[in-house]
Amino acid sequence: MPETRKKDSLRICLLSYRSNPHSGGQGVYIRNLSRALKDLGHDVEVLAGPPDPFLDDDIKLTAIPCLDLYNPEDLFRIPRLGELVDPINLIEWIGVSTMGFPEAFTFGFRALRYLWNRFEEYDIIHDNQSLSYGVWAMSRFAPTLATIHHPITVDRDIAIRSVRSPWKKIKHLRWHSFLGMQKRISRKLSKIITVSECAKRDIGRDFIIPEEKFQVVPNGINTDIFYPIPEIKREKGRIIVTNSADTPLKGLYYLLQAVAEIVKKRKVRLIVIGTPKKGGGIVNLVRKLGIGRYITFTGRIDDREFVRQYARASMAVVPSVYEGFGLPVGEAMACGVPVISTTGGALPEVVGDAGMLVPPADFLELANAITDLIDNPGYAKKIGEDGYKRVQENFTWAKAAEKTVRVYQEVIRDYS
Repeated sequence: MPETRKKDSLRICLLSYRSNPHSGGQGVYIRNLSRALKDLGHDVEVLAGPPDPFLDDDIKLTAIPCLDLYNPEDLFRIPRLGELVDPINLIEWIGVSTMGFPEAFTFGFRALRYLWNRFEEYDIIHDNQSLSYGVWAMSRFAPTLATIHHPITVDRDIAIRSVRSPWKKIKHLRWHSFLGMQKRISRKLSKIITVSECAKRDIGRDFIIPEEKFQVVPNGINTDIFYPIPEIKREKGRIIVTNSADTPLKGLYYLLQAVAEIVKKRKVRLIVIGTPKKGGGIVNLVRKLGIGRYITFTGRIDDREFVRQYARASMAVVPSVYEGFGLPVGEAMACGVPVISTTGGALPEVVGDAGMLVPPADFLELANAITDLIDNPGYAKKIGEDGYKRVQENFTWAKAAEKTVRVYQEVIRDYS
């Protein structure tokens, strides 16, 4: 017997061009928001490009195929001639071949093609930061809004500053050339959701968007996955960081330099969740600093092992130069782990007074904070407990979904 829809339920179409929850916050957002919206009684369909966003079985997933040229198992493959007959595929291949990132652009047109005769099936279309021309076209036929997690202009600027070679600077500019499109489209949408007051200010400034267009809806933390395990004893000097990326924005370089300072006087072990890029900057820096014996890279681990790693850690460090929200901070706090975070972007909004804050890109301040927390176990225990309470009171996906629905209703009324 088909499920009966509630009278006030919405038919929601979520768009997300790259949504793997193991490789970025946007995937975590889609997976958890879709679940929370469904739990509120709404009908949810997710249109997503590869890789699979790993949705729950009762949430409809429509895969939007693409050339998938960033698939690590067949990276930058040469498409078959038959694939290039499709002009969208051709644009994608040319973009990647010229050092660009065309996926957001091409995903929007592929999603538009899928939706062309289906707009009446949805009450609202919600784009997850592709901000493509296809999304603008959708807004002409159905109520449409977007989430912008943080301004990618920040990523671009930090990446450019991190390299000296003019050629590498040009490569970063080319990679981020999609930003012109995203700025133009974001200005055309009636409402934009963002995840923090800091992100709201920075997006408004860099994208030139009036403040009244924004609605701040903080992310939630999945407390079914992230929770304390009191029976597992925390190990003194064991530090966990959930970012293994070579991206300068994430600040792992500074944490590694901090560890190099600390091990001169203290015994510590840094557990890095993930795998570094082979031959990349992280691997080279570990070798240069001579700290390999103090560092463990876990590779990809499942959620059960993830939360056990948090349980063993004496502290979690989030060294990011900038975050529009900072899911790793909230996840660590949900596990009761004492947190040290930089003040980059919105991180202080998440941490509040339930953790230690240090300036971004300052490895000596980071080293001092880690040492202080090791030497003050009573304080560490207190901020771990405070962080757990803060997440339970402020950052749940149920609350995020309720606020998101209120924004949907505004967009629908404005469209009518």
